[in-house]
Amino acid sequence: MSAYESLAASYDRLTNDISYPEIADFIESILQRAGSHPKTVLELACGTGSLSLELAKRGYKVLGSDLSEDMLMQASEKAYALEENRPFFILQPMQELELPEPVDLIVCCLDSLNYVTAPEDVRETFRRALSALTPGGMMIFDINSPEKLHGLDGQVFLDEDDDVYCVWRAEFSEEENILYYGMDLFQRAGDVWRRSYEEHLEYAYAPADLANWLREAGFSEVEQFANRKLQKPAKGEQRIYISARKDT
Repeated sequence: MSAYESLAASYDRLTNDISYPEIADFIESILQRAGSHPKTVLELACGTGSLSLELAKRGYKVLGSDLSEDMLMQASEKAYALEENRPFFILQPMQELELPEPVDLIVCCLDSLNYVTAPEDVRETFRRALSALTPGGMMIFDINSPEKLHGLDGQVFLDEDDDVYCVWRAEFSEEENILYYGMDLFQRAGDVWRRSYEEHLEYAYAPADLANWLREAGFSEVEQFANRKLQKPAKGEQRIYISARKDT
């Protein structure tokens, strides 16, 4: 089963420890540091739309894209609850990004870029992102660092609430440079539990390679940050943010 097909309905419950306001705060701190004041935002790999909604509540005009129809259905239902400035969502993989008009800011969070497991697709994503930005616009994203993904090899994780039970098993392939997450998901449906299985893959991208590919695509002012800190990543950093700007 493809990633997030079964997980979509339970994703928000299993990730309720994620603070989207804190992520939005850090994005805005990077923008403030760069002297950027965007009005329109595209969130790549928006998932169930939690960050898109948080940005919309802050006054940005938000477009969200994702390749999972199931996740976008959840996002649309959540957006409908907003009385105004609702985000708009489109079904589109990031390496095929094509917008009717450019935006001022592109964000891609929660290691979504790691899920693009072909390096050439990431390079194409950067090229298309540059074309989708207004002059002076910025791209901000985060990744799980190679150190984190290597360290997860052989680990087993458990997430649960009253209606969902999820077991993750991680195995890193040195040959492919990919971490495989095998996920057994048990979801309550009335008086019975339904079991499904998904496999998630994350490529261990070196931050230096990503920075070089951004510059090759035409971006400038490429910077790396520690996890939600306006400072350079430390050795062994688990999550790294990267920002880049399109020249005016």
